[in-house]
Amino acid sequence: MQHTVSSKTLIKASITALFVAIIALVLFILPAEYNIDPTGIGKQLGVTKIAQASEQKSVKAPDSLQMGSDEFQTIEVTIPANRGIEYKFEMQQYEKMTYEWMTDGDSLYFDLHGEPVGDTTGYFESYAIANLNEMKGSFTAPFAGSHGWYWKNNSDSPVAIQLLVKGQFKVIGLKK
Repeated sequence: MQHTVSSKTLIKASITALFVAIIALVLFILPAEYNIDPTGIGKQLGVTKIAQASEQKSVKAPDSLQMGSDEFQTIEVTIPANRGIEYKFEMQQYEKMTYEWMTDGDSLYFDLHGEPVGDTTGYFESYAIANLNEMKGSFTAPFAGSHGWYWKNNSDSPVAIQLLVKGQFKVIGLKK
């Protein structure tokens, strides 16, 4: 006796499999592989630690110059309540940086910008201005100088930022 599966049953099984795969992707694979946790369940289950452990060196807000590389550096910065800070990198014209940053929850006002080397007028060029709790991208320095972020925390609690960077740069660090 031969058992045949109807097209309707096959379609239902395929849709169910697709649904289960999407759930697994969102709840387990993205948090474990890429530290992307849209639901927060990955953090609760501890699977985001897998991605964090596999990320290259973790650096606590260095103040000394370091060269960029082909590997991501992880920099952790805390923005005090109701305060702003700048974190900068020295880059030559046409050097490229790939970055990703995320907060521990709250959105921050930020201005990704650059200041030409040797300029004494106070000129700076903004590349992106917004209120977000994460951002990912890359940019090519249009001129030699310092390039980086100004983050402003308008909340009554400190906000931690994890910044991942790779490319061609020297770390300046927190701008005094």
